[in-house]
Amino acid sequence: MQTLPTSTHLRSMRQLTVLLMMAFLLSGCGINNIPTYDEKVKSAWAQVENQYQRRADLVPNLVETVKGFAKQEKETLTAVIEARSKATSIQVDDSILNDPKKLQQFQQAQGELSSALSRLMVVSERYPDLKSNQNFLALQSQLEGTENRISVARRDFIQAVERYNTEIRTFPGKIWHSMLYSEMEPRENFEATTENADEAPKVEF
Repeated sequence: MQTLPTSTHLRSMRQLTVLLMMAFLLSGCGINNIPTYDEKVKSAWAQVENQYQRRADLVPNLVETVKGFAKQEKETLTAVIEARSKATSIQVDDSILNDPKKLQQFQQAQGELSSALSRLMVVSERYPDLKSNQNFLALQSQLEGTENRISVARRDFIQAVERYNTEIRTFPGKIWHSMLYSEMEPRENFEATTENADEAPKVEF
């Protein structure tokens, strides 16, 4: 003989059904948007870091190649080495996104390295043997590609931050932010710290 559900059992089932419906409705109202967009900001920033690191890894070989053909350009070579050292000395992790001053320092250091690399490329114009060296040409191509990747990564980061900041400042995200995510502050966005910082250095010959 089949046992009929008790009133307690029916009440529990109704509560569970209501909770499931509420979870479904809330998920459709953007309750998860803020943490989702925040994770996308972190992911986009990781790509910015990745591309800057790729550039930093290219610099030593580039400097050594130029030095082999233009040892007298010591001042320019030293400037590149020092700019790279400064750019890589800043400890970068997720906390930098919550520290506008540290973020600005990081951006400025990367801008100084971009400027130093641009000057190095101008110097190389004076050395035909260097310009035709296969190792230099390969490094030049890799650097150009990396600068383009940096530009794309920064653009994606800017868009991710814009989307996150817009979500917590507009309805209904503003409500969820005040109720559930009040500890999550607006994110600082990327700002150019040097003239024409949004343009990749010209490394074409």
